[in-house]
Amino acid sequence: MKHKSILRFLSFLFLLILSTQVGYSQLNGKISGKVSDSKSGETLIGLTVKITGATLGASTDIEGRYTLGNLNPGKYNLTFSYIGYQSKNITEIEVLAGKTTNLDVIMEEATSLALEEVVITATVRQESISALYAQQKNSISISSGITSELIKKTPDRNTSEVLRRVSGASIQENKFVIIRGLADRYNSSILNNAVLPSSEPDRKAFSFDIIPSNLIDRIIVNKTASADLPGDFAGGIIQVITRDVPEENFLNASASFGYNNQSTFKDFTSNNRNKYDFLGFDDGSRNLPVGFPGSFQSYNPLSNAEKAKYSAQLKNAYAESTPMAIPSQNHQLTWGKRKDLKNSGSFGSVVSLSYRNSQNTAFAERIDYEFSGTPFYEYSENISKYSTNLGALANFAYIKGGNKIAFKNIYNRSFEDNYTARTGFTNDNIQDVRLNVSDLTTKSLLNSQLEGESQLGKKQVKLTWNLNYSRVERDQPDQRSLDYRRSLGTKEPFRLIDRNTRRLFSNLEEDTYGAQAAVAIPIKLFDQQSTFKVGFLKQYKQRDFGARIFNYLFVGPSAFERSISGLPKEQIFVPANISTNGYILSDFSNNTDSYDANSDLNAGFLLMDNKLGEKIRLSYGARFEQFAQTLNAIDFSGQKIAAKQDNFDILPSANFSYSLNSRSNIRLSGSQTVSRPEFRELALFNYYDFIAQTSITGNPALKRAKIFNGDLRYELYPSAGETFTVSAFYKNFNNPIEQRVNSNSTPVVRGINYLNADQATSLGLELDIRKKLSFMGDKEWLDNLTAFANATYINSQVQGEGIDRPLQGQSPYLINAGLQYFSPKTAITFTSVYNRIGQRIFLVGYQGYPDIYENARDVFDFQISKKILKSQAEIKLNVGDILNQSTVFYQNNAGNTKKAYEGDGVDRMINSSKLGSNVSLSFSYNLGLGNNKK
Repeated sequence: MKHKSILRFLSFLFLLILSTQVGYSQLNGKISGKVSDSKSGETLIGLTVKITGATLGASTDIEGRYTLGNLNPGKYNLTFSYIGYQSKNITEIEVLAGKTTNLDVIMEEATSLALEEVVITATVRQESISALYAQQKNSISISSGITSELIKKTPDRNTSEVLRRVSGASIQENKFVIIRGLADRYNSSILNNAVLPSSEPDRKAFSFDIIPSNLIDRIIVNKTASADLPGDFAGGIIQVITRDVPEENFLNASASFGYNNQSTFKDFTSNNRNKYDFLGFDDGSRNLPVGFPGSFQSYNPLSNAEKAKYSAQLKNAYAESTPMAIPSQNHQLTWGKRKDLKNSGSFGSVVSLSYRNSQNTAFAERIDYEFSGTPFYEYSENISKYSTNLGALANFAYIKGGNKIAFKNIYNRSFEDNYTARTGFTNDNIQDVRLNVSDLTTKSLLNSQLEGESQLGKKQVKLTWNLNYSRVERDQPDQRSLDYRRSLGTKEPFRLIDRNTRRLFSNLEEDTYGAQAAVAIPIKLFDQQSTFKVGFLKQYKQRDFGARIFNYLFVGPSAFERSISGLPKEQIFVPANISTNGYILSDFSNNTDSYDANSDLNAGFLLMDNKLGEKIRLSYGARFEQFAQTLNAIDFSGQKIAAKQDNFDILPSANFSYSLNSRSNIRLSGSQTVSRPEFRELALFNYYDFIAQTSITGNPALKRAKIFNGDLRYELYPSAGETFTVSAFYKNFNNPIEQRVNSNSTPVVRGINYLNADQATSLGLELDIRKKLSFMGDKEWLDNLTAFANATYINSQVQGEGIDRPLQGQSPYLINAGLQYFSPKTAITFTSVYNRIGQRIFLVGYQGYPDIYENARDVFDFQISKKILKSQAEIKLNVGDILNQSTVFYQNNAGNTKKAYEGDGVDRMINSSKLGSNVSLSFSYNLGLGNNKK
């Protein structure tokens, strides 16, 4: 089996790592960290760091970072000095052999020239706590975040798991982010300094599980707008900054194997696998054959004999295989290198490879109803989900003094094959049903960025710039359906329904080109240090999409059809039956099954960040966005059509903060943002989903949504790592975009369109608490135990004649809560996390067909990890979705104003599925490669 070669390679790799023991007692160590202003949080460039009583020293670079290398193990005192700031001595800094000691420092401005001579002395522990306070308090906008130092203390493996710890954020499908209960289309994502394209070509969403957690420098979730951030959002902007120049050299390898209670070591049914599926690549045999007519216009005029010749070239891929589902796998290899150069510059690189594979089975039920309320169809489904994911990251950076240039790249490829076996009945011709569907989708994302930062002159003017390119591909090579039916309740043989037995081939390619730059200029205003920032952004996006859809058509003598149509799935389309006496492929593609599109975003901004006295900070500005979008297609009549959007938006924003004392703030924010339609939402392409029996069509007449956002927040930071915040927020949506069931739908085909509602509002409260439990008693284990919880309540209302419902996709509440225990002595970390997202409208209905809701689920996860082998290795146990509650889509019939699911028999269940609980065991080893000497 293909997977065995991967296992053999991993076994060899870990044996190699474990046999390579480095004598750390013979290695020197380092001290490194970041220096920032205590009030603004801005990093300080060119600050001097010296070892007390020695000549060895360093200066901070463009990121405010410093490194003192080649230090003998022992304790050191450091002196930090900078013009206009009080000097600071930090004592008791311990350096270990072969290790890097991290020390972030905050500096206080001098109030006069005389005070510059004052020297502040603190221990390393006191300074670490003060730096964390400053970091928590000094964000311009209302935001939540997490740094690499906190991530290191969690057992999280990828970015989506990390984001679950951020206030107001929840994860859907283990990868998509929900901010303040809003659907993912209202969020934007930034990787490093570039706006990310969607990783999902048919929705505005980014799959955050593709970025390993150990490659993250920090994550920030901005919940309010600032002029220097993109204006296309309403829920939040998720910024992920990846590592480039590591503090020390390292090689990290990890391997994880998982068990699913309803899948692993059980039968796993699908069509036969191809030889490269386990690597995430199709071997080409699923594509339309070379030489096959390239369009329906060239195929349909052919004779049946010619169509039979081409039809026979397609592989007969309907035979099933039922191997045993093997444990899931998640493996990663990461290499980091830092070279401190003789010219006081540093070159760093981080390279990572990751591989994931899972084979899971889901059990589902699916029902739809007559207008009378009686079931029109009722199905049971066994769904085999085969998934492979390959990822690579390669970051390179050079830093010298006030300049930095970096080249950052990420690539991800996913291979998802869902095989559904359905049985049940339908009142469409009163029949029993046996349906099999193989739905394979491959997706890839490439993102490359060249970016830089420079300090211009001696006045701390800072220039940042970024050039970026992204490519997204989505391929559906041979989506297959096979539909057998017989008269309801009889013992007749099942026979093929050829019009419902189809093969679909589609391909999407999207290229994005981007550039942006910004200049931050320090100025004195009202005798206070302020910053004026100006910048621009350019992003051009091009997409091409095409699909071919075929169904089988019996063209032979009618006397032969009965003998052939009852053949089993693996025999019915053998070459002998693909002929003028049997079946041929009929191409029923049409003009709307292909389109090309482009968008052009040009943006500029002005931002002023003022300090008004010692306690007040006001950041205000405006963003100007010119957005032009064109989608070219051909309608059903053969006429060319172009869906165009051309808008110029002025998006003002203001963020006010008042410092009550050194540990608490009050913040007030107001802004205007937008939410623009995606290409798929505009395209007339009609995609039929055989499983959901839905037909999804875009709407070229969609308008962008305009959103006013208002926020008020009180925040308290009792001690390092502890928070208490309470927020109130209000959002007013003009023309929000929703998915609705159209009134021409039937249970056979549920039509879905994208439409603008007139107006909607959301009013919410948000509470976030993170507290150590040491106040409960004088016990060491209580000092190591932290409780955290965040809860959001939202009242959402769509406004319009005869409308009384929430905004589609808006949950009325979110709850995240948990406990985390970390023992420095035993190196054990324990985390338990509870999550619940309130019921929300999945599809908006119409008069006589109620809205379809997605139910709330209780999700409970458990993680425990232990450092071993002198803390170079770690073993982790993860148990996910312990309760394994069903995901239910339903129509509310009970008159419950909260629309909560009351159970089958009260509400109408539309679809229900269970994915099972997961248990995984992982082992990671970090091989420190020593520190480079200059």
